[in-house]
Amino acid sequence: MEQFFTQLTNGLAVGGIYALIALGYTMVYGVLKLINFAHGDLFTIGAYLGLTLLASLAITDHVGATAGLLVLAVMVMGLVGVIGILLDRVAYKPLRTSPRLSAVVSALGASIVFSNTIMLVFGPGRKVYPQGLLPTHVLSVFGLPVPVMRIAILVTSLVLMIGLYLFIQKTRTGTAIRAAAIDQDAARLMGINVDRVIMLVFFIGPALGGAAGLMVGLHYGQINFTMGWIYGLKAFTAAILGGIGNIPGAMVGGLLLGVIESMGAAYISNAWKDAIAFFVLILILIVRPTGLLGERVAEKI
Repeated sequence: MEQFFTQLTNGLAVGGIYALIALGYTMVYGVLKLINFAHGDLFTIGAYLGLTLLASLAITDHVGATAGLLVLAVMVMGLVGVIGILLDRVAYKPLRTSPRLSAVVSALGASIVFSNTIMLVFGPGRKVYPQGLLPTHVLSVFGLPVPVMRIAILVTSLVLMIGLYLFIQKTRTGTAIRAAAIDQDAARLMGINVDRVIMLVFFIGPALGGAAGLMVGLHYGQINFTMGWIYGLKAFTAAILGGIGNIPGAMVGGLLLGVIESMGAAYISNAWKDAIAFFVLILILIVRPTGLLGERVAEKI
């Protein structure tokens, strides 16, 4: 029972990170029907910016570090969000009226540029976050031990995800985003500035990815310039699993993928955890091609 609970909490924490990254994929796809393959590299940029800003803010130990880490998180999310806007303006906006394949090739090119830029600036080796920034004690939940950082990651991820969902569902700007996702031409006729909506989407999605990158760096302590590829692939899988273009689906898909991976590693084989996750994805898509929460939508021709 203790092993099951340990793997469950670990899977939910990792799944929360997958879900935050997946939200970036699903928001961009929902509005532009574009897979932003550079999104995983924006996640990596968030991790490296966090490491760089840690030195600037002089956060060296966990005493009084909470406020500093909150400031750090806001700065990382803001900077990565701005980079996301610049990515759209440079790589995607000029191709709005081009065939979708052109934008996909541009996204792959942007991913290569980001990855190689990170390598040239920070070097190809692993970078290590300072030790002692985060508490290491263990809490007792239902009589079972759970590291406090695992709970912190899960709670932070849930707060960001719920905040985004409420923003999309309860605000005028969120309504504009949903309208643009349904029909951009009709949204323009209703007076919605679609370009501004797209800019906001390219800010929010990368900002959440940057927050996920910072959490990975703080929790695991090591980062490298290729980490965005595997995390991006897992998050993309989570978005498809939940239903690409569906925000609640990305949340559910990320959490579910994290739990499947964790359970597979514990009870079958750590070497097969990725294969198990993708096998479950294939099974679900065979039964429900639109994903768990996806809906069939008529394609405009």
